[in-house]
Amino acid sequence: VQLQASGGGLVQPGGSLRLSCAASGFTLDYYAIGWFRQAPGKEREWVSCFSSSVGSTFYADSVKGRFTISGDNAKNTVYLEMNSLKAEDTAVYYCAAGHCGWSTKAYDYWGQGTQVTVSS
Repeated sequence: VQLQASGGGLVQPGGSLRLSCAASGFTLDYYAIGWFRQAPGKEREWVSCFSSSVGSTFYADSVKGRFTISGDNAKNTVYLEMNSLKAEDTAVYYCAAGHCGWSTKAYDYWGQGTQVTVSS
């Protein structure tokens, strides 16, 4: 099982980015994919989760209405579309495979992380 996160970068406040999490070694029907983020000096924070098997998406309150998670089964990839970005969204973003939940313990496999910096 491998997860490859990509798409991070530097963006101005109010801007948008799309993160990708490419999965290999399993299909999206088998594991849910979650996104977490970790800012310097802070604990890893759950952001969103996509479950292809039950057709559900979940969001943390801090990103609800601004972020959209989706999956492409053909590409075995989950996307996190991030709009109206704020400085407080700055963090390393990680994708993980497991069961949808807010705790890191719900996930069995982790990608390497991609940096998102929101700054003018």
